[in-house]
Amino acid sequence: MSRLLTARQAEELHRSIISYLEASNLPESALAMRKELGLDEATFDAPTTKKYETLLEKKWTSVVRLQKKIMDLESDNVSLRSELDSVAATPLFKRKQDSKSWLPSAPARHTLKSHRSAINCVAFHPIFSSIASGDQESTIKIWDWELGELEKTLKGHTKSVTGVDYGGPTGNTVLASCSSDLTIKLWDPADGYRNIRTLSGHDHTVSAVKFISSGAFGAASGNLLVSASRDQTLRIWDVTTGYCLKTLRAHADWVRDVSPSFDGKYLISTGNDRTLRLWDMSASNPDVKVTMMGHENVVECCAFAPASAYEHLAKLAGYKKPPPASSSAEFMATGSRDKMIKLWDARGTCIKTLVGHDNWVRALVFHPGGKYLVSVADDKSIRCWDLSQEGKCVKTIRDAHEHFITCIRWAPLKESTAAPAAPANGENGTPSKPPPTAPAAEVQTPCVLVTGSVDMMLRVFAN
Repeated sequence: MSRLLTARQAEELHRSIISYLEASNLPESALAMRKELGLDEATFDAPTTKKYETLLEKKWTSVVRLQKKIMDLESDNVSLRSELDSVAATPLFKRKQDSKSWLPSAPARHTLKSHRSAINCVAFHPIFSSIASGDQESTIKIWDWELGELEKTLKGHTKSVTGVDYGGPTGNTVLASCSSDLTIKLWDPADGYRNIRTLSGHDHTVSAVKFISSGAFGAASGNLLVSASRDQTLRIWDVTTGYCLKTLRAHADWVRDVSPSFDGKYLISTGNDRTLRLWDMSASNPDVKVTMMGHENVVECCAFAPASAYEHLAKLAGYKKPPPASSSAEFMATGSRDKMIKLWDARGTCIKTLVGHDNWVRALVFHPGGKYLVSVADDKSIRCWDLSQEGKCVKTIRDAHEHFITCIRWAPLKESTAAPAAPANGENGTPSKPPPTAPAAEVQTPCVLVTGSVDMMLRVFAN
């Protein structure tokens, strides 16, 4: 037998084994080994036994920890090599332009600190570089994500702030917040975030709040708000009057999350009853169009896929061709406490289950470019799933926060138009050439992502 240990290392190992056997109440085995090695009472006294009795266990647990660390590092190495290969294959002049394939990378551009309790929710202002975040201690904070600075602290709720969202009619953006105090509050950013209205009606914690872009139920476009609650209902509100227009009932337990389609014609909701429900909002009395079941625990979050993702998701669903971009409720995603993410089509079929997180999946968001889905979980990681590769996890940011990650938002899409050139005038001041046609609006895919955590910090990932 070849000796891998030096004489000193072998002696340390022998003594550790003997001490372990004696500490484990195996005196005969320990005595036999001492006789074999020729260790008498004088050379192996009580202090020596005490010195070595826990050494073997410590070494063993250290080896296990190091093995796990090596496996994690090897996994990170494979992921980084894959990322480097994809970057190397992309021409240099295209790298900065390809915002549709941008994914967040550590370290974050900014880490925002000011909250004194766990952060539950976050939202982007649709125009300015502002984000709002709500925490367990009833506080909302407004930040400038570009500068990484706190702008304002809002107080009005009396319990945990569970959801925030910006929206409203064009040119009249408001911030909506919901809370465990059973209320929804509206804040006016143009007036120093003054609380302009409080909506009451739910009988239990209001879990989520989202603006609806359509003008259903006779309300002006952008004036509608949907809320989800622990009282098992969804409510549709008119933000200009504060009236509850509809109460939607179908869930059998706490409704955790709600998400409207981009045109406001559909809603999806999910919660403790482990279902995802698709609502048709075009009817005067909205009803559940499809109920989807498959998760084995509470479903924490849901999101509609953007039209840009249809070409990838259609392949997963086995469609011959993708649905038209004008159709707004073709595919959806859910994240659950069963540690899984499920992708669904409008028929209620689960077309793919994404497995990778080691703890509750708390929030998810589709990449505006349509190629990726990004998720966060209580395992403190951010995972990026490539929908063009059958939902393969192509990037993982481990320990993105120091505690559970509770929320994630992508910056909203923005339209940009180039100003048309001024026409040249003739001698009498009349245009000598017809004015040029204004170019079509170009939608810019933002490369900004923000996450919030129980560690009381927000992290801004930006290109």
